[in-house]
Amino acid sequence: MKKFIESLVNIWKIEELKNRILLTLGILLVYRFGAHVTLPGIDATQLTGLAGQTKSGLGSIIDMFSGGAFSKASVFALGIMPYISASIVVQLMGIAIPYLQKLQSDGESGRKKINQITRWLTIGISLVQGPSYIYNLYNQLPKTAFLLGYNSIEFVFSSVIILTTGTIFAMWLGEKITDKGIGNGISLLIMVGILARLPQAFIQEFAARVTNNNGGPMLLVVEIIVWLLVIISCILLVMAIRKIPVQYARRTTSGDFEKDMMGGNRQWIPLKLNAAGVMPIIFAQAIMFIPAAVAGLSKSDASQSIVSAFSNMFGFWYNFVFITLIVVFTYFYTAITVPTNKMSDDLKRSGGFIPGVRPGVETSDFLDKVMSLITFPGSLFLALIAVFPAIVVSLMDVQQSWAMFFGGTSLIIMVGVAIDTIQQINSYLLNKHYDGLMKSGKNRKAVA
Repeated sequence: MKKFIESLVNIWKIEELKNRILLTLGILLVYRFGAHVTLPGIDATQLTGLAGQTKSGLGSIIDMFSGGAFSKASVFALGIMPYISASIVVQLMGIAIPYLQKLQSDGESGRKKINQITRWLTIGISLVQGPSYIYNLYNQLPKTAFLLGYNSIEFVFSSVIILTTGTIFAMWLGEKITDKGIGNGISLLIMVGILARLPQAFIQEFAARVTNNNGGPMLLVVEIIVWLLVIISCILLVMAIRKIPVQYARRTTSGDFEKDMMGGNRQWIPLKLNAAGVMPIIFAQAIMFIPAAVAGLSKSDASQSIVSAFSNMFGFWYNFVFITLIVVFTYFYTAITVPTNKMSDDLKRSGGFIPGVRPGVETSDFLDKVMSLITFPGSLFLALIAVFPAIVVSLMDVQQSWAMFFGGTSLIIMVGVAIDTIQQINSYLLNKHYDGLMKSGKNRKAVA
């Protein structure tokens, strides 16, 4: 604990790092303030129906990623999710479109062009999602909540423009955190939005357990212990890697060649157990919306049964299909994001090789085989964490809002972003010869 406090003091000593942290906190405050600004033309006192829609089920997930802005009819109601959707689309299109493939290999200039394409696509997605959100408001709010009149063209047009502008502004804030702050701007905005709902969810669970005498404080303590264990499991999933040893030949102009080879620089390639990150869960959840939406077009009993099954995110069939999709998408996303062929070529060009494996095609096949082997347990672990909220609801009768923090996309995002942020801060501390936040090294003195 003493080392941790010393690290926090050292952070304040580094002027550049201190300024970056203060800027990041200021931008996050602006984002949280905007989440409470209601759309012009809406009576903020009549949002009960919209809040009820987001208390449980899929509505609570949408509201969580917007930081509560969705249920408040805020100017940030669409949140940063249109940008996330655009990024996913551009990444997937890069597999099939040669132009995007070329941009991905063009280095910094290509990355800037891809970012510009993503921004324009974000605007397009926002312009589509904006009218859908307004239509949802008409279904959830009373007519008296619309101060400019029900079905007013002026209200619809202005609200769509404001919602789109809110998304663009949120995207700009995230990019400023990445450029001028401590990095991972978009991810930090999502994490802060998720954390904003944590106190309220815990208070509701506390009231249900203690105030209403539903299990008492002891069961609440058990829940917190289980929650901490799940967080530790998520950290292990995010950090777990398989080390592939690599040998680099060190040749000299004179001396014993065999001795020089044995004295080569030995390193390793880190292959992540969960190389796909949280993307398989996001893909799977997007697919899970489709059956209920299609079946909802029909009024037959079978269609209504499908709607009921796939609208209950804590039900058996929803989670069974959810697990299957996560495993499938984990393999799919890992295959397109881990270029074993390129890794093999880069290794060969740098004079490195895996002991016992020939450079070239055999190295590529070996890396591909190892990735397939470690992806399977990684995908099962990821799927288990994704459906763990449903498990704690059925076994421990946990409030649904509190159960969302026991797993799923929200918990993995929080853990992943927290680890990345700590690593960013650690890099500044170590560059200035200070001990890092997570691990202390040898005694260092600050560089003057």
